[in-house]
Formats: sequence, C-alpha cells, structure tokens
Amino acid sequence: MTTDSTTDWAAIARRNSRSVQTLIGWIFWDPGAVTRYEQLGLPGPLGYIASRSAPFAGAGAEATIASFGSISPDGIRLVFQHLGTPSAFHAFWLARDAAVVDGLTAYAPDARGGLEEFADDLGDVVAKLPTVGRPFFAAHLAMEQPASPLLRGWHAVNALREWRGDTHWAIVASQGLSGPEASVLHNAWLGYDGDWLSVSRGNAAASIDAAWTSLEHKGLAVDRNVTNEGLALRQWIEDETDRRTTLPWELLGLESSERFAHTFEPPCDLLLARVDVTAGERYQPASRQREPWQPN
Repeated sequence: MTTDSTTDWAAIARRNSRSVQTLIGWIFWDPGAVTRYEQLGLPGPLGYIASRSAPFAGAGAEATIASFGSISPDGIRLVFQHLGTPSAFHAFWLARDAAVVDGLTAYAPDARGGLEEFADDLGDVVAKLPTVGRPFFAAHLAMEQPASPLLRGWHAVNALREWRGDTHWAIVASQGLSGPEASVLHNAWLGYDGDWLSVSRGNAAASIDAAWTSLEHKGLAVDRNVTNEGLALRQWIEDETDRRTTLPWELLGLESSERFAHTFEPPCDLLLARVDVTAGERYQPASRQREPWQPN
C-alpha cells in the first residue's frame, strides 16, 4: 500500500461507498430474490434478514440484532424462531446469490463485468482488513468463496459494505445512541417526514416513541423535531464514518479506487432506478447524492 498525504481518502471513501451500497442494496427488494425467499417459506423482508444474517446466524438472534443496528428486533427474532438452526439460513444465502446473478445480468450487465474484473483485487483487500470490533464483517470471511468470478466480486463488495457498517455502528454507539435513536436522527438528516425511516425498517411504534423521548432528554430533539444539535451530530457521524473507512481504498490504491468509481457509477444508476421501481424513491438513501447538512 502506498499513501499520498495530498489524497483526500475520506472523499474517495464517501464517493465509493455509494456504489458499494448500491451494488449490494438493490437485491433487498428484487422480485427475483423475494420470489426465492417466499419459496423457502419467508416473505421478502424476512427473507432479506435471513439471507444477510446467514454468516452470523450461529451467534443467535440477540447478537444479530446488535449487529444490524436499526432493523426491527422483532423481525430478526421472528426469523430465528422460524428457521431454528443456523444451517437453515444457508438456503437463503444461496437463493440471494442466484438472484444476484440473474438480476445483474438483466438490469446492469456492466456491473457484472466490473465485478468480475475487480474480484481478485477486492478479495485481496478484504482479506487485509482488520476484524477487531467488526464481528459481523468477520463472520463473512468464514463463508465459502463462490467459484464464479462475478459472485466472488459481489461478495467482496458485500464484505466492504459490512466492514463499513460495523465501523459506522461503533461510531454511533460511541455517541451513546441506540439503533432507534440513530434512525430518528437519520430520518431528520435526510429530510424525510414523520418517522418514515424507522417505520420502513420495521420498528414498533413504542420503540420509536421511546427513541424520541430519549433524544429529547439528551437535548437532541424537541416536540418530536430533531434540533440543530441533533442534525449536527448526525452529520458528524456520517463524516466520521467516511474518515474511519478509508483503509480499503488505500489498500486498493488511488488509481484502482478511481477506476472503481468510473466502472460502477453508471450501472449503479441503473440499479438505483431499479430500487425506485421495486421499493420506492426514498429507499436506499445511502446510495443517493445529497449535500452535507448545514445549520440554518
């Protein structure tokens, strides 16, 4: 790895995180994946939980709830109750893989070619990332690598996403925030009305109400409105996440990191448009361009 003190690695991490999120997130609502999950006995949202948590299923529902951060604890517990044993989750993992191949071929073939091209380099990067404090990411490293270069590339990007996610939630926790509180702040930071983000993640009304009460006690909200202090904290969390997730791109190198951006941004536009159709235009906010929050 070579470093250049003049390179704004946080900006590179911020830019490429959108493509990382999009390359993975579109599958959450893809009809091909949902149909496969239903055939295995779970509706789409619960099938998403089962497929994503497969590497960590042996740790149990409560550890998975802690790792997912803001996804409905009730939904996660329901999946674990239904599937019973960790091995039952693997079928959903494989079903998702099949849907990824079909969906990329149909909707973003250039992304397929890019993933095949980057598979080895990204795999090398993922293998070098630190696992301490990132248990959900670490669990993914134990999964068997697919033979297909496409899926190897996709799983490497998925591992990058989970590494960033573990890092993000560690930052959130360092600020004394719970998952529901983080969702309330995130929703306001995005400019979404009401409790849209919390509800979209399956959280119960009682937990959302408790989050508002707690944020008000902390001086981050007043009368179910997030204050400027709360919005500033959420912007700091976003910026700090970018600062703390530069390592993958430094390991990949500047030239390859820029090539990653140029390779994946056009097909990711297609995948994000797909999310608009299959889920809605508010979903997958981490993939969407937005200006940093500024005080009024």
